[in-house]
Amino acid sequence: MTAGYIRVSPGWLALREPADAAARAVDLVRELPARDRWVIHDLACGTGSMGRWLAPLLAGPQHWVLHDRDADLLEVAAANPPAGATVEVRQSDITRLDADDLAGASLVTASALLDLLTEEELAALVSLCAVCPTLLTLSVTGNVRLTPPDPLDARVADAFDDHQRRGGLLGPDGVARAADRFRALGADVHVRPSPWRLGAEHAGLTAEWLEGWLDAAREQDPELVDETRAYSERRLTAVTVGHADLLALPR
Repeated sequence: MTAGYIRVSPGWLALREPADAAARAVDLVRELPARDRWVIHDLACGTGSMGRWLAPLLAGPQHWVLHDRDADLLEVAAANPPAGATVEVRQSDITRLDADDLAGASLVTASALLDLLTEEELAALVSLCAVCPTLLTLSVTGNVRLTPPDPLDARVADAFDDHQRRGGLLGPDGVARAADRFRALGADVHVRPSPWRLGAEHAGLTAEWLEGWLDAAREQDPELVDETRAYSERRLTAVTVGHADLLALPR
């Protein structure tokens, strides 16, 4: 990836993995056509959490091809493979893949990806993936709700969303744009909400997420630096972070 590439740490991915697993839309998996054997390409796989969630939900032998540009993350993913599956890793920039890279795929999947793409990168990816079922989960939609509400919530959320769109990235518009592009190529498209619902049991994840959310908002709107000094301390309560899952099935 180019414009939207953000290096993430294994620690952050481990912290969010349980919330990701709880949030993904299981009903979309039930829409997948049955296979005698699965060849699954996981794009920008990180530490491989998608495979650990999805593999137990699919019947039949599975071979996972894990793509990521970060060799350290691929090493972690290879050491913690999907249960019962064979795995290969490929260090690659997923915005530069071609049809040969996905040859033989029976499913393409990714998590937390669409918001990090530009329109051009999305167009290329959809064109490449539209020949087989594609399951794209946990893309940011911009719907954040904190409880109890605070007068600054909307302003911080708007600044964060604007920050997500910097440099031509799709940010919270990624899911809708992807759905439109898959439909234009004749695919049946299903979209489901997959929000994080964070409470007291997710204190560590909430604190890390809130810090990143505020840092991005403050970078976009520097006046928020002073206005939100006490804000973070009173926002570590219940949080709903909007995501959506998308399944595209070729006709």
